[in-house]
Amino acid sequence: MKKTRQYQLTHWLKTQSALAQRWLRLSMLLGLFSGILIVAQAWLLASLLHALIVEHQPRGELVSSFIWLAATFALRALLSWLRERVGFICGQAIRQRMRAQVLDKLQRLGPAWIQGKPAGSWASIIVEQIEDMQDYYARYLPQMYLAVFIPLLILLTLFPINWAAGFILLATAPLIPLFMALVGMGAADANRRNFVALARLSGNFLDRLRGLDTLRLFNRGQAETEQIARSSEDFRQRTMEVLRMAFLSSAVLEFFASISIAVVAVYFGFSYLGELNFGSYGTGVTLFAGFLVLILAPEFFQPLRDLGAFYHAKAQAVGAAEALETFLAAEEGEQVGNGAQILDPALPLTLQAQDLEILSPDGVLLAGPLTFTLPANQRIALVGLSGAGKSSLLNLLLGFLPYRGSLQVNGTELRELSAANWRQQLGWVGQNPHLPAQTLRENILLGAPEASEEQLQQAIEQAYVSEFLPHLPNGLATDLGDGAARLSVGQAQRVAVARALIGPCRLLLLDEPAASLDAHSERRVMQALNQASHQQTTLLVTHQLEDIEHYDQIWVMDSGKIVQQGDYATLSAQPGLFANLIAHRSGEL
Repeated sequence: MKKTRQYQLTHWLKTQSALAQRWLRLSMLLGLFSGILIVAQAWLLASLLHALIVEHQPRGELVSSFIWLAATFALRALLSWLRERVGFICGQAIRQRMRAQVLDKLQRLGPAWIQGKPAGSWASIIVEQIEDMQDYYARYLPQMYLAVFIPLLILLTLFPINWAAGFILLATAPLIPLFMALVGMGAADANRRNFVALARLSGNFLDRLRGLDTLRLFNRGQAETEQIARSSEDFRQRTMEVLRMAFLSSAVLEFFASISIAVVAVYFGFSYLGELNFGSYGTGVTLFAGFLVLILAPEFFQPLRDLGAFYHAKAQAVGAAEALETFLAAEEGEQVGNGAQILDPALPLTLQAQDLEILSPDGVLLAGPLTFTLPANQRIALVGLSGAGKSSLLNLLLGFLPYRGSLQVNGTELRELSAANWRQQLGWVGQNPHLPAQTLRENILLGAPEASEEQLQQAIEQAYVSEFLPHLPNGLATDLGDGAARLSVGQAQRVAVARALIGPCRLLLLDEPAASLDAHSERRVMQALNQASHQQTTLLVTHQLEDIEHYDQIWVMDSGKIVQQGDYATLSAQPGLFANLIAHRSGEL
């Protein structure tokens, strides 16, 4: 990773700290109070030793000093605990805000953009990479400021006592961050490569897990197992590289800190022997000054030690931030939701497209130009070969893809509509039913939680969910399990149909709703959808030509364009792609 890129990511990480600025300032303030207590504690301890050894004061006269010394120990322990607690809350608040930003961004970009990466990669960003920023905000960032303030406070205390000792500490202190920075650049780069490898490994593993049946069918299980083993070994080596960098950073810090403390000790040793007579402003080196400096010398480097101990957290955060910052800065394109226009609920929906070009999230042309009118309360079937652009048109209407040209809803450009208001007008059933809620009832009411019990029962009857409902152990309260494992694909699809029917919609979008279903489930699902299609404008994408014989219009797509329009009887009687599809279908049967 280039230095300029590291600086950019470090700056971006610091800007994110504004999400919990109050907690960050409180952590730094507690650390500064702890630094003041360090100086007070060292002063009290040096005074006690000087009084007992040099001045031979009775212990009874020093009881108050002992009490104050014990109080400083207790108060430092309390402040350390409070700092840990506040730091955790600070990191937790920032991680929660970051996850909210990522999830909001994923929602705005939509499924079409998300499908460009394996699900494991998104899980790596949302879970591991954001989680690995905890120590950066909880410990490293506050410590970075304390590593300046506390040594400065100690120097201000020592220079009036002995300028030579203060100069030794001042001269050796810059060497530590200098060499730590040199080592840290390599550590950040190693962490970046580690996170890239982790995201790749997570994505590959999840994809292979999902395709396990296919891999076994084609006898690829052993080969894929070996590939995962090689990827895991590569990730292990990268992790060890990161650990080597972290240990090297700590070793550099300890080396220079030990040299500096040793030089201070040698200086005072020779001063007490009378060999060195400078540094104490001509008054002679006292035992108090020696004890004070030698007690504070390790504390002078302790903030830098702590910074070094947490430095791997910065390298880890910089490595994690690259993918996160790149994702959050990704272009969203012109998608539904940027506007604020609200549709009149009293008017039926009419869609008009003029020279419409559907684009991918990266700006690649997927379909078009398209010119059509979708009248209100019409049933339109969209057919064509795979890859003709049918699903792209549905994704555009759902607000998941950008476009060029014009697509108006009741005279208002689609991109100018409020996303929330537009999607309230839509009902949708796709090829693969997704039931994310826990119970059957919650999945049906997902889009209309305020629906009445009568509406719920009506949707259950219309979608033929009532056919298998008595076989579930707890009826509507049945826990469906992860991925709706308790239901078959056909049953899950009927639940998805019920979910689409329970809320009043003005445009029903159906994308191969009977795909991958058995004959019984297909018949039930299509019966439910055919009944529902008469209640609003309906656009059905299908390869099952026998299901669309009574639709008002059929649009035939080829190579991203609408090449034929008309009813079933007209299109089947004239030469063209639709007649070829019917002939091909008849030949298969």
